[in-house]
Amino acid sequence: MSALHEEVWLEFPRNYNAADDFVSRNCREGRGGNTAFIDPARSLTYDELQDGVNRFANALREMGIQREQRVALIMLDTVDLPIAFWGAIQAGVVPIPMNTLLASDQYEYMLNDSRAVALVVSGALLPKAEGLLGNSVSNLSHVIVSEGEPHDGGETFTNLLAKSSDRHEIAETCCDETAFWLYSSGSTGASKGVRHLHSSLAQTAKLFGQDVVGVKEDDVTYSAAKIFFAYGLGNAMSFPMYVGATTILFPDRPTPDAVNDIMRKHQPTLFYGVPTLFTAMLADENLSRGAGSDRLRLCVSAGEPLPRDVGERWKAAVGADIIDGIGSTEMLHIFVSNRPDAIEYGASGTPVPGYAARIVDENDQDVADGDIGELIINGPSSGESYWNQREKSRHTFRGGWTYTGDKYRRENGLYYYCGRTDDMFKVSGIWVSPFDVESALMSHPSVLEAAVVAKEDDDGLLKPKAFIIFNDGIELNDDLASDLKEHVKSVEGPWKYPRWIEAVADLPKTATGKIQRFKLRDTAA
Repeated sequence: MSALHEEVWLEFPRNYNAADDFVSRNCREGRGGNTAFIDPARSLTYDELQDGVNRFANALREMGIQREQRVALIMLDTVDLPIAFWGAIQAGVVPIPMNTLLASDQYEYMLNDSRAVALVVSGALLPKAEGLLGNSVSNLSHVIVSEGEPHDGGETFTNLLAKSSDRHEIAETCCDETAFWLYSSGSTGASKGVRHLHSSLAQTAKLFGQDVVGVKEDDVTYSAAKIFFAYGLGNAMSFPMYVGATTILFPDRPTPDAVNDIMRKHQPTLFYGVPTLFTAMLADENLSRGAGSDRLRLCVSAGEPLPRDVGERWKAAVGADIIDGIGSTEMLHIFVSNRPDAIEYGASGTPVPGYAARIVDENDQDVADGDIGELIINGPSSGESYWNQREKSRHTFRGGWTYTGDKYRRENGLYYYCGRTDDMFKVSGIWVSPFDVESALMSHPSVLEAAVVAKEDDDGLLKPKAFIIFNDGIELNDDLASDLKEHVKSVEGPWKYPRWIEAVADLPKTATGKIQRFKLRDTAA
């Protein structure tokens, strides 16, 4: 990688603890009175956050939890979550925020895989985990309930903090030491535990949060994407905290009505969403200028590529642009993105400062502009490895490069998403990107959402099949199906049109909003 990219990386002392940088530094530099987090019931200043972090860090030590041991966090987005996350890091313990939408068997897998010795769980989510505790999960010695009744004689989060010392003691961790884990979202199968370093949070906060989004101390952030996955963790915690800004937390599902209420009440300046939410809000008759916030200056999208039509309609209706980008759990946040002053809807943009991108073929050779290949990324926030997944680690993390599994093409310096490696297929010998067909379908006035997969025809040849959620009041019939096929032919090319169209009520997705096309392929087969 060229020194041009490396020279914008942050440098860290050998002894570095991320909690000191993101929590204590704000207090030392005079931002302790700034509001850090607001949820529907409570708010925290940075001074109050520091107090909670100190108390939770000390509580972990008093429970005998050692440095480098893991603490699972199955927690809704309330002010308790940042206290638990940063408190564990301050103690040198490794927090693992987990997806709050999973089933019990998935928690069983993650808790056993990670060998977590403690669990902090929101009271509303305890029933999902309760049947596992003490039976199929053998490593847990402590269960702490946030906002609920204690489990089986254990502690509540509130009581634990109240009886713990508020003394300030930060573990002498290394900048290259594992600080936290995140489990991949599982868009193509079983989740994998990605180990991230203490230094990675500040790298993304500087290189994307400040250098691209331009997050400032007086910003108010609302991220519909939750903290338990990489995109939301940056949006709602590391980016605003790096400069002492404010975050609105919402523990419930971000429906269009709920988001509109939050935007009107708290008047955020920055709004982070996913394409599915932006699309749903555009279909909501209550959408207004600023999406309800008179202060809204910028929106950000990731999780799935943002269709051109959605971005353009949002800008026209709301008055604020959406900068779309691509990131991953493995790289911690967005590494290719549009810029506020350089937006090309339909494209992912260009590499974020400090990151280098290549598009390569199956022999790791760079492809020509306009050709499709796999996107690989070099940057300072790459995960250390997958936990207990040697072969998958070697396949994904190769030297300084992280192999994303995303197919891309580059044209005029811009990067265009074509689909996941496993989602791409050829029709008449020509590569077809499901995303291109989906974008064409979604530009039709009858379509709300679409997903496209390969299906074999009677001759055993692959052709596109579309699963479509139609706008309210629209029903699929032969005339509409024919119109949709002709629409795709005119927009994308005659070989790309869907040979089969199926109306569905919903699409299988990960918590990040990524369509799980492997499930649709099973259905199509």
